[in-house]
Amino acid sequence: MIEEDTEEVIAVKYYAGIGSRSTPKEILEMMTKIAEGLSRNYILRSGGADGADSAFEKGAGDKKISYIPWTGFNGSKEKCIPVTSAAMRMAGEFHPGWMYLSYTVKKLHARNCYQILGEDLNTPSHFVVCWTPGGEEVGGTAQAIRIAKANGIKIFNLANEEDFNFWNEKLCQH
Repeated sequence: MIEEDTEEVIAVKYYAGIGSRSTPKEILEMMTKIAEGLSRNYILRSGGADGADSAFEKGAGDKKISYIPWTGFNGSKEKCIPVTSAAMRMAGEFHPGWMYLSYTVKKLHARNCYQILGEDLNTPSHFVVCWTPGGEEVGGTAQAIRIAKANGIKIFNLANEEDFNFWNEKLCQH
């Protein structure tokens, strides 16, 4: 008789670690620590940009997927996952000024779809941790926030006192 494999299959869990390139230094340090803690149970989805993305990637180590919009983006050595027409269509649905953007900027916005919903655009991140100036939906991060909200994904914006305190308390526990 063949014994059945009784090992439990562990589902992979993702989160998006994103935010402004102008994130304050103390928040960048916090993002790195958050990513270090989350790397035990989650895989980071990020976009390889300076600032918040890089801080999360530093803390996540090899527990990350960096969705860079083209080979060599921002000096990255990560493998480029090509932006598909489906991601471009989706990004266009969420960006209020899509028709005014250059193709290059459209690719940057389309990669946000992957950060939130995975490469197949159907595997949502469990949550988003970000920082935006004043806690507002601004810049490229706003695109990711709109996609996350539309998909019912929890957003923690470290510019908001409640979200900052939540993660600060989590970090103090470790």
